[in-house]
Amino acid sequence: VIWMSSQSSTRKIAEKIAVINDRSVFLGFDVYMTLELLCKTPQQWMDADVEQQAAWRVETYKKLNMVLGKKKIVSRPTLRRWLALDGENAVFPKREQILKMALALSFDEEQLQRCLRQGIQEPGIQINDYQEILCLYCAAHHLDNNKYEDMLQIYLSLTYVAGENTFFRGLKKLLPGRYLIWKDGVVTVKRYWKPEFHPDDSKSLEEWADEIHTTLGEIMKEVKTSDERVESFLSGGVDSSYVLAMSDADTADTCGYEEERFDESVLAVETARILERKISRRVINPEEYFNIVPYVMYNMEQPLGDASAIVFALGCQATAEHTKICYSGEGADEFFGGYNMYRNAERYGENLKNFYVGNTNIMKEDEKKKILKKYDPDVLPIEVAQSIYEEMEGLDPLTKMSNIDIQIWLEGDIYLNVDKMSEAAGLEVRMPLTDLRIFDIASRMPSKYKVNEEQNKVAFRTAAQKMLPEEIAFRKKLGFIVPIRIWMADDRYNQDVRAKFHSEMAEKFFNVEEINAIFDEYVGGNSDNWRKVWTIYTFLVWYEEYFVKR
Repeated sequence: VIWMSSQSSTRKIAEKIAVINDRSVFLGFDVYMTLELLCKTPQQWMDADVEQQAAWRVETYKKLNMVLGKKKIVSRPTLRRWLALDGENAVFPKREQILKMALALSFDEEQLQRCLRQGIQEPGIQINDYQEILCLYCAAHHLDNNKYEDMLQIYLSLTYVAGENTFFRGLKKLLPGRYLIWKDGVVTVKRYWKPEFHPDDSKSLEEWADEIHTTLGEIMKEVKTSDERVESFLSGGVDSSYVLAMSDADTADTCGYEEERFDESVLAVETARILERKISRRVINPEEYFNIVPYVMYNMEQPLGDASAIVFALGCQATAEHTKICYSGEGADEFFGGYNMYRNAERYGENLKNFYVGNTNIMKEDEKKKILKKYDPDVLPIEVAQSIYEEMEGLDPLTKMSNIDIQIWLEGDIYLNVDKMSEAAGLEVRMPLTDLRIFDIASRMPSKYKVNEEQNKVAFRTAAQKMLPEEIAFRKKLGFIVPIRIWMADDRYNQDVRAKFHSEMAEKFFNVEEINAIFDEYVGGNSDNWRKVWTIYTFLVWYEEYFVKR
């Protein structure tokens, strides 16, 4: 769209934007903004009567003021003049204002980068203006966009943002195993690697265990330099225990709780004693757990309903006080069959492709339809996994489940959590078990050496037993337990949850009577509802951090 004006300097910028938007419609600035922000077409504007056009202008003013007014890019009176709300002809913005608004309200990432590149030399625009514009860009893209409704539907099931799409309009993730080429204004994403599985039945269980152990030993020699001091996260499980045992870390770091039935740190302390390592134990109480939720959601950048992420954030902060590098044991569960549900793989069989999209599925479709203001029956979580299932013809059910979790769950939840929370704390986390050489072993290992009727991660545990006592190597998987299910039902700690569930934010997305019914049922004794409550709550906290507070 070319914004018509007699000012040649303004037209110069307008013409740049016309090329970016690739349109041939000639409209005034006030009409252009109204159409773009309200997702209307020029034809709709032409067909509308004067009253309807005036109403659209007012709605546009409110939305622009929400983004630009709060950031003091544009004053309210100026916005009103631009949109001809006071009975006078629309006043055309100044050149600098046009550029700032164009960038703040661009409709895809390619446009934004092109504007930045072309406009960086324009007089009156400083470098720090562009940093502000990037923030505005993210906020502006959430407004007037139906995509968040689709993303929210998927989020309520998975508890994380899966696949390449995000809650921000025009912003996508560059997924693992891909690279992006920008050339002549065209963006191309190409895939250079994907998980492939070729089972090798020629080896015994002991041979697979030996290969895991030997390979991890080689990796541990390379994962740090001789002058780096590294500590290691330690839970009560085999993965972190094995990494610690194979490393030269002299100190382990763990988190615990005063509630004994949830406190895995007791097992971590015992493991550290057996391995003759020092241990730093961080006891987490409910007050600090809830207080740090906004910090976590802001630094995560996308909402994440994994309750363990809050604990990990506190653990990273505590660990960063005495080291800058720490090992962690992620990866083995997805690679070697660590989740209990994997034992049901054969029973699921070919039906997997109809429902399995990762190891979290918190809300069913009928529940989401009931609580959401806008629900689309055609938006289903399984769509995120469809292309992966197409790649897996001929593989056994356990391998399919593992591959789905590697490509969706590991990327969308585990890696996101580790990366964002460690970075926010100023800590570097290294994960030896995610090395491609470890995956290579898993990709060749037959499923019978991963899961059997009695045990998960059979070959991996057999390898770990070379360094750990049997009671640790073959300890039942506990998961990353958090007492949130009892804390959130306690009125001493859940006041912010209650407030969010009754807020205007909640009314924007949810039928508040329905979500409060879920919350009341949970507090009343149905502890199975805690994940649903937590998933809704984390979304609302994240939304507040990005679109209310900032």
